[in-house]
Amino acid sequence: FTALFAQAQNPKDGTYTFTVAFAEWNGNSHGNTCTVIIKGNKIKVINNGTGSLKEYKGQIMDEGILMRHQSGKWIIGQSTKDKYAKEIGGCSDGPSEIDFRKKIFWIC
Repeated sequence: FTALFAQAQNPKDGTYTFTVAFAEWNGNSHGNTCTVIIKGNKIKVINNGTGSLKEYKGQIMDEGILMRHQSGKWIIGQSTKDKYAKEIGGCSDGPSEIDFRKKIFWIC
C-alpha cells in the first residue's frame, strides 16, 4: 500500500504522476506519463508531455467522477450509472480505467 491508496477508501486528494498504458499495445507505455489530479470524487488526467505524446502536452486526457465499477476497478465516470457499464477502459466505449495500486491510466 502507498499513501495514495488504502483499501476500501477513495484515493487521497493530490497531484500524482501515472504511467499511460496503451491497451492496444498490451499495456506498453511508450514512455508516456500523465498528471492525475484528485479532489474529492473529482479527477482530471492531463498529458504531461513525456514519451510519444509530447506534442499534446497540457491536454486533458480525461476528467470526471472517480468511482468504483461493479467489477471493483476504479473508473473515471460521467454519471453514477457508469458503475454498471458493460465495458470499461482500454479501447472500449465505456469509462476509462485507472489503477491506483500500479499508478497506471489506461487508454486505447
